[in-house]
Amino acid sequence: MLPTVPLPRRPLHPSDPVRQWYENELGWATVPGSPLRLAAGLRFDVLDVPAEAGVRALRHLGPVSPVALHASRSAPREDPAARREQWPARHGKRMWLLMAAGSAEELPGLLDWLEWGALALDLTVIGAGGSIEAPLPPGVPEGPLTADGAGTDGPGGSGGSGPQGAAVWLRPPEPGCEVEPSLPTLSAVGGGGGAPDLVRLVDTVATQCHRVRLRRACAQPPAYS
Repeated sequence: MLPTVPLPRRPLHPSDPVRQWYENELGWATVPGSPLRLAAGLRFDVLDVPAEAGVRALRHLGPVSPVALHASRSAPREDPAARREQWPARHGKRMWLLMAAGSAEELPGLLDWLEWGALALDLTVIGAGGSIEAPLPPGVPEGPLTADGAGTDGPGGSGGSGPQGAAVWLRPPEPGCEVEPSLPTLSAVGGGGGAPDLVRLVDTVATQCHRVRLRRACAQPPAYS
């Protein structure tokens, strides 16, 4: 587990409220560029799953465990307020479940141990060296709010593109609170320490991803040669 040393705070930048909120209010690392992206692998890793699978796993998270909704690359952009109201989203919507830093490296072995490793599941992990688009902070309007305002992917990113606002918080992180105690971790197996149990979360998500895959396969029209 990587040490959770808070990053030094940057001077306030009134023209960049999104970056200011993440770096100064939360102490989270960001990636240069626009739209703003959050660096994974330092304070948290990310589990990226279909929203209809992720919503079934919310019961394994704590009340302040951060969760975000975003659109896949192929999905059309929609109004963020409408997207919040329509979760657990329809086809094409995704959910980011934040988990303890270092968990991305543990996921392949954990899936094998849970006997899900041999199946193609619609889930991915983002850890050290990766990033996600920064969901809009609560109360900040949609738009290209970063200082350069270019509205394009930042370097080293993975995930959506376009103006800030393609991702929204379902459960936003709380300023002034360390995020690490609220994140699922392997060390919580057996219920010790109060952190959410990563094993239960991943097993539920994998089960739901498999069900979603089977349901979509059954909904496909038959192919005729």
